[in-house]
Amino acid sequence: MPYKEREIEKKYFSIGEVATMFKVAPSLIRYWEGEFDIINPKKDKKGNRRFTKEDIEKIRYIYQLVKVKGFTLQGAQEVIKKEENHVFDKVATIAKLHQIKKFLAEIRDTIHVKSE
Repeated sequence: MPYKEREIEKKYFSIGEVATMFKVAPSLIRYWEGEFDIINPKKDKKGNRRFTKEDIEKIRYIYQLVKVKGFTLQGAQEVIKKEENHVFDKVATIAKLHQIKKFLAEIRDTIHVKSE
């Protein structure tokens, strides 16, 4: 069995990386941080934001509400307040589903390679 290098999992992402993930400007992420209390990235000594995967999933939820479903910022804030306890459950569930999808894709690719 060939040696497979383990993928190193990043713990923190820069604002530029997060903006690229959502194909938006970093200024929009900073703006949302000011508008939504659930976004609280850590900041280093220089003041650079460091986003965790949990932060990214919260941004993904806001992105879905605002950009995909067309909510206003106020409307998205109201949805988040109403579902405050459920939002974090949804965020965790979405993160877990992404992990499962990635795992299944790796299995599919392994099977595909072996069958060739």
